[in-house]
Amino acid sequence: MFDKILIANRGEIALRVHRACREMGIRTVAIHSEADADAMHVRLADESVCVGPPAAAKSYLNVPAIIAAAEVTGAQAIHPGYGFLSENARFAEIVEAHGFTFIGPTAEHIRVMGDKITAKQTVMDAGIPVVPGSEGGVDSYEDAIPVAERIGYPVLIKAASGGGGRGMKVAETAADLKEAMDTASTEAKAAFGDGTVYIEKYLGRPRHIEIQILADTHGNVVHLGERDCSLQRRHQKILEEAPSPALNAADRAKIGETVRKAIGAIGYRGVGTIEFLWENGEFYFIEMNTRLQVEHPVTEMITGIDLVREQIRVADGAPLDIKQEDITLDGWSIECRINAENPRNFAPSPGTITDFHAPGGLGVRLDSALYAGYKIPPYYDSLIGKLIVHGRTRTEALLRLRRSLEEMVVGGVETSIPIFLALLEEPEFVNGDYHIRWLEEWLANREA
Repeated sequence: MFDKILIANRGEIALRVHRACREMGIRTVAIHSEADADAMHVRLADESVCVGPPAAAKSYLNVPAIIAAAEVTGAQAIHPGYGFLSENARFAEIVEAHGFTFIGPTAEHIRVMGDKITAKQTVMDAGIPVVPGSEGGVDSYEDAIPVAERIGYPVLIKAASGGGGRGMKVAETAADLKEAMDTASTEAKAAFGDGTVYIEKYLGRPRHIEIQILADTHGNVVHLGERDCSLQRRHQKILEEAPSPALNAADRAKIGETVRKAIGAIGYRGVGTIEFLWENGEFYFIEMNTRLQVEHPVTEMITGIDLVREQIRVADGAPLDIKQEDITLDGWSIECRINAENPRNFAPSPGTITDFHAPGGLGVRLDSALYAGYKIPPYYDSLIGKLIVHGRTRTEALLRLRRSLEEMVVGGVETSIPIFLALLEEPEFVNGDYHIRWLEEWLANREA
C-alpha cells in the first residue's frame, strides 16, 4: 500500500481524501494556493506545499508545480478529487510518466469518456441505451436539418466537450434550429476550445439518474445502486438522494446489471458514474464521469462502502473485496450542497465565518472544511459543505434533514440553507414527484 499520497485539490473533497488516507495509515501531502494557506486540509495534512497564487490556473491547475510538490515530498500517488484536474487525461499521463500513481482511471478512459460523442458510441457498443440523436458531431446547419427531422422536435444541441450546462441549447421547432446551433457552438468554443456540437432528442420532464460503479484491475466490477440528481439549477445539481423515489427494484437491478457488464467490457478501473435521463420507464445515457462524484456520500451511506478507500486500494492494484451479491441498499440518504451564496439571487457570498456549528446526531454527516474564523476566498466554487443524512425510510431521512438544517449555523456569510428548508415545505418534493426542470420552475414561481 502507498505510504504517502498527494491530494491535488482543495476544500471539502481534499479533507475527505485526507480522512480516508488517515484511516488507512497513509500520510498525506496537501497542496494549496496562497489564498488557502489556512484551509483545514492544509492544517491536518502531514505536509503541505504552496503551488501558486490564488487563481486556480496558477495553482490548482498548475501541473508542473503539482508534480514538483509530489517529487520534493516523496509522494507515491496523486489523488485529484473532483473538478480541477480530475478528468484531465493529459494530467493523468504526466502523473504516470513521472513515476507516480494516478488514483483514477486510465488516461485513455478519461479521454474517451470526456468526449461525449465518443463516449456515446462506446457505451452503445457495450449495450447501454442512449438518447436518440446524431451519430457524431454535426458540422453545419444544413447537416443538422435532416437529423432533427429524423429525431423529431424539440431537439437539444450539445457541446461535444465540457459540461456544466455550457454549450447546450434547445430548438423547439425548425425555426429555432439555426440560432440554437450557432449559439451552442460559439459557447462551446469559448468555454472548451472546441466548437463541435451534436444533436439529441430533448426529453420533456425526465429524471436524472446515475449509477455508481467500482472496478478493479482484475476484471471485477460492481454497481452500487443509483442516485437521483434531478434537482438542478442551470444544469448544476443542488440536492441528491439514494435510492431514487422513481425506480423500483426491477428497474434498479436491470440498469445496474447492464452498466456493470458494460464497464467490465471496456476494462475500466476505479470509481465512475454512468449518468442517465429516465422517462416513462426508459433509461437514456447522457455521459460518464470518470472520477469521484460530489454526491458520492449518499451511496456510501446506504451501502456502507467507503468509495475513496476503494479508489486507493484499486489504484494500488488490490482486487475488490466485495462481490455484487454482497451489496445491499440500507435505508435512504439525502445530500444538500451548502453554498456560500445569496439564497435569493444566488450571488456568491465569500467572507469570514464568524460562527459555525455542525449538526450531529444519528444518521447525520457533514462533509465540510469550515471552521470559525475561516475566510472563504472569492476565487473558487461557492460550495462550502455537504449535509448528508440517512434514515430507515425516505420520510425519516426528510425529517432528519429538516432538523439538521435548522441546527446548522454558518455565521458571517449567506448560505443556501434557506432554499432547502423551503423545499422541505413543498408537497411535490416531499412526495418525490419532481424532474430535472422542476427546481427552476419552482424558483421562478417563488420569485414571481
